[in-house]
Amino acid sequence: MIKAQISEIKTLLGSTKNIVIVPHKNPDGDAMGSTLGLYHYLKLQQHNATVIAPNDYPDFLQWLPGNETVMIYENDKDYSQTLIDKADLIFTLDFNAFHRTGDMANSLEESDATKIMIDHHQQPDDYAKYTYSDVEMSSTCEMVYNFIEMLSDSDKIDARIATCLYTGIMTDTGSFRYRSTTSRTHKVIGNLIDKGADNTQIHNNVLDTNSYSRFQLLGRALQNLKVIPELRTAYITLSQEELDKYQFKKGDTEGFVNYGLSLKGIIFAVIFIENRQDNLIKISFRSKGNFSVNQFSRSHFNGGGHDNAAGGRSESTLESTVDKFISILPQYKNELSQT
Repeated sequence: MIKAQISEIKTLLGSTKNIVIVPHKNPDGDAMGSTLGLYHYLKLQQHNATVIAPNDYPDFLQWLPGNETVMIYENDKDYSQTLIDKADLIFTLDFNAFHRTGDMANSLEESDATKIMIDHHQQPDDYAKYTYSDVEMSSTCEMVYNFIEMLSDSDKIDARIATCLYTGIMTDTGSFRYRSTTSRTHKVIGNLIDKGADNTQIHNNVLDTNSYSRFQLLGRALQNLKVIPELRTAYITLSQEELDKYQFKKGDTEGFVNYGLSLKGIIFAVIFIENRQDNLIKISFRSKGNFSVNQFSRSHFNGGGHDNAAGGRSESTLESTVDKFISILPQYKNELSQT
């Protein structure tokens, strides 16, 4: 984001505005951490800001400061639409294409509000007047920290903002394990701790939330784990019946795909999760090294994301989706062998 754009945004934020802040559908830690972190910053500047999430999010994120103020679009579409219609500014965080917001997409696209995108996913759509896009960033939360710093307001970061931003960086970097974690990321994290983020408590709040039924579901997922050693690939399937049997709730399968990736010799891991309510198969892709799951997902499963972490979907049955995946894999034998 160039200095001229920052100057224009500072002017826009120089007077009280009606602002809507939106994460993607099925928001994760980075999505909720970035939106709520920005929310607290804008409220400190006396703006009328509201976070509107397309749908609900896991319990392990509902302790975040400001959680009680979040509007859920699918639960109150009329009031959410009123806020969107009245908005002077709309911030879209942790996504770069309107379809990532599900049922909110048309409302956002048709809004006359000035749109500001902050996101680190590849190949952004050109819908925002102001775009801060950096695919090398660890997380959108780190970008929000930078955005506040660009506005010369890093001194305004308080414990609430710091807690939200720390949470998103921590979750999107796998507790600082992924390649996107840079020395700059650690400096930001250090500053957030200095500003009041309680790192121990945040990790406990996010990670120490397992239930007996979730462990049973994990056990089933691991029983379903299949390995294709010659293609250095592992995949997991979970049917709707299996989800129902173990009382699945939103967020329970978070991180399951990484078990496949942790196997010795595996560089490509996938989980296929059936969702009969939405009539689709939700797919998560993870990889190590240079194998781009972003390109794989975009090419074959209507998705995208990052080089080593991406999502996709299929409107076929679980069985036919897996069959398609297996049939495609040999096309990537060279890439999977060389990575």
